[in-house]
Amino acid sequence: MSSNRASAPRAELRERLGVYAIDGALLGLFMLSACVNVVILEHPASPVHGAIASAPTRRVLIGLAMGLTAVCLTYSRWGKRSGAFMNPAAVVCFVRLGKLSVPDALGYIAAQLIGSVLGVLLAASALPGLVSSPAVDYVATKPAGGAGPAFLAEFGLAFVLQTAVMTVNRSPRLAPYTGACAAVLVALFISVAAPISGMSLNPARSFGSAVWAHLWSGFWIYLTAPLLGMLTGVELHRRLTTRQERLCGKLNHDETVTCFVRCECLKGPSHG
Repeated sequence: MSSNRASAPRAELRERLGVYAIDGALLGLFMLSACVNVVILEHPASPVHGAIASAPTRRVLIGLAMGLTAVCLTYSRWGKRSGAFMNPAAVVCFVRLGKLSVPDALGYIAAQLIGSVLGVLLAASALPGLVSSPAVDYVATKPAGGAGPAFLAEFGLAFVLQTAVMTVNRSPRLAPYTGACAAVLVALFISVAAPISGMSLNPARSFGSAVWAHLWSGFWIYLTAPLLGMLTGVELHRRLTTRQERLCGKLNHDETVTCFVRCECLKGPSHG
């Protein structure tokens, strides 16, 4: 009996570590996709780059590719198991909403940082000399429009994304499509904001690129602006919503797969 009681916490810990690792792997796959798509569309040696002379058109295509990547990862079985957070800023929002413990949040964030770094490393190893080229530069996010505009862009886009996600989640009929709505916004944001801030919205995503590009100037923007923008969206909803328990920032909802974050998004009518 005592042996069973002692093994239970260890089994739970292994399960939690596995979930953290899954979320880190999801972000790693997202970074791998980002590197591959930017190589295809932006590297001068790529025939696709040569065939599409318009830089805005190439940005739109990158946005579409990354939006599709986000949808696939979010609605995959791994995404349903971990919640497909893939973003430390989103994780902090779940802590603020009381839906995730601090130890779990730290586990998620650590895995996301590691996953992002390994995802870029895998891409650089698979495409030697291409991911590291100046045209791709490990898909590093850079405040090309200046620190001020980049900060405002990252803050504003993060606020819009979090507000949209939580608004859609308040409707049981629309909640299953939250991940798709978020992916559409990500695709749009990449198309519009990449020349200003590089379009990160994710501290771990920028960290993984910065490690290999050795590019830390402006990193504070990607560390703070997405977090502040998303938390501002959370606080807005907390003040406008009477039933706090229905507030949720999850991107996928599946009652057949156990997830750490329990929510009521699929239950009952919409609430204010």
